[in-house]
Amino acid sequence: MTDETMVLAGDFPQPTPEDWDREVLKVLNRKRPPGQELTIDQAIKRLTSVYPDGVTIDPLYTLPEGQTIGYPAQTPFTRGAEFPPVGIGWDVVQLHEDPDPARTNQAVLDDLNAGGTGVWLRVDEDALSKDDVAAALAGVLPDAVTIAVSSVGHQGCAAKALLKFYEAAGQTAVKGNLGIDPLAAAAVTGEAADLSALAEWVAAARPYQGVRALTVDVTPYDNAGAGDIDQVANAVATGIEYVRALAGQGVDAAEAFGQIAFRQSATADQFTTIARFRALRRLWARVGEVLGVPEAQRGAVQHAVTSWRVISRDDPWVNLLRATIGAFAAAVGGAELITVLPHDTAHGLPSKFSRRIARNIQLLIGEETHAGAAKDPAGGAWFVESLTDQIATKAWAKVQSIEAAGGFAAALAAGTIAADIAAVAAERAERLATRKLPLTGTSMFPKPDEDPIQDVLPRPAKPVYGGLAAHRDSEVFEALRDRTAAAATPPQVLLACLGERRDFGPREQFTSNLFMVAGIGWPELEGPTPDAIVAKAQELGTPIVVLASSAKVYAAQAVAAAQAAKAAGLTVYIAGRQAEAGEGADGVIDAEIFDGMDVVAFLNDTLDKLGVAK
Repeated sequence: MTDETMVLAGDFPQPTPEDWDREVLKVLNRKRPPGQELTIDQAIKRLTSVYPDGVTIDPLYTLPEGQTIGYPAQTPFTRGAEFPPVGIGWDVVQLHEDPDPARTNQAVLDDLNAGGTGVWLRVDEDALSKDDVAAALAGVLPDAVTIAVSSVGHQGCAAKALLKFYEAAGQTAVKGNLGIDPLAAAAVTGEAADLSALAEWVAAARPYQGVRALTVDVTPYDNAGAGDIDQVANAVATGIEYVRALAGQGVDAAEAFGQIAFRQSATADQFTTIARFRALRRLWARVGEVLGVPEAQRGAVQHAVTSWRVISRDDPWVNLLRATIGAFAAAVGGAELITVLPHDTAHGLPSKFSRRIARNIQLLIGEETHAGAAKDPAGGAWFVESLTDQIATKAWAKVQSIEAAGGFAAALAAGTIAADIAAVAAERAERLATRKLPLTGTSMFPKPDEDPIQDVLPRPAKPVYGGLAAHRDSEVFEALRDRTAAAATPPQVLLACLGERRDFGPREQFTSNLFMVAGIGWPELEGPTPDAIVAKAQELGTPIVVLASSAKVYAAQAVAAAQAAKAAGLTVYIAGRQAEAGEGADGVIDAEIFDGMDVVAFLNDTLDKLGVAK
């Protein structure tokens, strides 16, 4: 025992930024020749990454001089709109889209009897009918469960069906959302948004104490490829548009704030998701401040949905990891409601098993990690605070430009919103194709022998809309697998591994995994002669030979092997760079396989050469 105050790490010297710089240069310059060492500025640049939408990730963060982070449940609500409720800290709200009301009702009751606290029904041509909302909710106690509806083409009908359910139950002390969001619907359909009836829906919701009439749903923008900045900017600009429209219809800003809830995606990028939820609350509180909304009413209520865009069809079990990261990030970011999309969502209507697993992901996060017990547990982490500031600042600048152009409805109609999303989506597509943005189980480490997903019902045909198109990140790679699967004969290339295993091992593994992305087979020859390579390729009936080995072995064997293959009319690839083969490689090597290449273009070209139909 001692009377002296103990200081954490007090026995260690305090490192300085100069100490860190010195260690960075020591690592990055370890193999660089004298006179070609990197400066610290060059080293920092190499360690800095930039997201497709411009969010920058630095290699080191420190607390800026004089910065304070504020407190939860206080302006500007960056750290949370309110203190966590009793329980796990948020509402467990699962999505139901099955058009069969009996199956939907059973799924709803399964959720609520096993830990769910909310129900979200989608009403559309390819989902539940408006006439079946009451049947889907049979047995649900509206005063004990949060109920939300949403729709693209039938928002009014869905809202009326939910109101009718409340009326029939004789309950007013309920929680829910009517799902009125004409701008999100316009973004999907491509049609003009009609905001003229917003006040009528606010009036319809007034008798129900915990029901909000309007949703600001930015998941359609995420589905179309929007980045973090666009999601926050579009959410805030949409909210402003609704408040402005309501003001023109006689509803003041304070009441309008109480009638709006936000719905955002939660991606597999944990820290940007946390920062995005924090940034939206900060900006919405600023809007409330400008409009004179009482301070206590400026907090944004947010519903997090694990991102549909990051779900993969192939190796769907990886989706459990993505959903867990997204749900955890949403909880840490302070979402009041969370929905986890089941891992088999890309295959069809989720099974009972997958819905249970999706529900339990939330329950495990809440009950085991207690992520919702502490408000804003990431607050004060310099990385998270920096990301929050960056997203908030960039999103606010975009909101200002949207407002200067006439508001969100005008920007949406003019195509400005779609163009901004397309630019980010194009940058992401390039990173996906080159695997700078890897997709585990799809573009990296694919599983060649997947077990088929069981008990999934096919989804009804989706309506054809003229607005923003939804695309999952993994679709381009799934198209490669589909093309291969449809071939009459399984396509394959010959992988000629020159030298000993210690020579070709690393590149053999890299190359085989690359071809596995498209489902292309790769029979191997170890240590073959040029004649053996030609004979094996002719035996297999493949027109493509891939050489794999080290630079040292390439210099001694690659040209002779390639020349023999070319003389036999074969196409020759090399795992690595052609320059490693030395003189004579020009004209006999047709393509290189290397990290950072456009994998999608390369594999499509390979399938063309193998005669596989598009």
